[in-house]
Amino acid sequence: MIRQLLLAAALTYGSGVFAAPLQQKTTAPAPAAPPLSTPHLGAPIDLAFSAYQSGDFAKAMREANARLAANPADAAATILIGRMYAEGAGVRRDVKESQSWFRRAADLGDAQGAYVYAASLLANSPGPSERKTAQDYLEKAAAQSHAASYNLLGELSLENNGAFADYERAAGYFRHGADLGDDDARYALGEMYKHGKGVAKDSSEAARWFDLAAQDGHAGAMIELAILKFNGVGVERDEAGAAKLLVKAAGQGNAVAQNRLAYLYTEGKGVEKDLAKAQQWRERAVKSGLKDEALDRLIADHAAAKRP
Repeated sequence: MIRQLLLAAALTYGSGVFAAPLQQKTTAPAPAAPPLSTPHLGAPIDLAFSAYQSGDFAKAMREANARLAANPADAAATILIGRMYAEGAGVRRDVKESQSWFRRAADLGDAQGAYVYAASLLANSPGPSERKTAQDYLEKAAAQSHAASYNLLGELSLENNGAFADYERAAGYFRHGADLGDDDARYALGEMYKHGKGVAKDSSEAARWFDLAAQDGHAGAMIELAILKFNGVGVERDEAGAAKLLVKAAGQGNAVAQNRLAYLYTEGKGVEKDLAKAQQWRERAVKSGLKDEALDRLIADHAAAKRP
């Protein structure tokens, strides 16, 4: 999926103390269906979306269809039906059917509809024609200042149809999305500044964008900001502050942050040395899918050194 390819194929991660374990991508994988936001669904009392949220999918479908019967141009109800087909929520899962509903909303001129239609195309093994269609719809959404669409256009520029990544174009898209408040775009722009891809390398500017995304709970941004803080690159060196960021990201289930915390507790950097906590975070990282033999040996060596 497009989001699973994001920056990992084009950029490398890590610096200084944190380099090795951060070769794993720190962004979250794409959801099965593009996200819906409650405000987009409009009405002060939205019976369709309320039913969807409570798990009463049959009622949600009835209410959404009733809204469309009253107003065929109701893009929010159209997107909700598409979402239900994408998820198999109360109906048989049908990607093509979901995409037809998303496209219907998009063709009504709805920016969110254009975004979810494009994202769905890109998330389901797209061929060249689907990718071109997706880009066209993303550009329509971006023209309406849809922040997440700028981010996805940036990702497409990094992939660049399998050719060399177009870093400058990607950075421009990410900047637009970042300025509009999209945290994925802020994170991506921070990566561009960190590595000097498409923009002049600037660790301070990278830290600024990571910090903005981290304030909203973006796990990848919290990890990257923690790296900079730990090593004193672009920001004042602050091992304790770095550890606090990793705790937040680890609490979201991020395997890289869990792994890093295990190192910090093993060596007593930024936190008090605590091999029990180190082992706990190591085990959580493994359960989250990140194994690290070097960490296992480090914990074992420190445990052996404590024995009388």
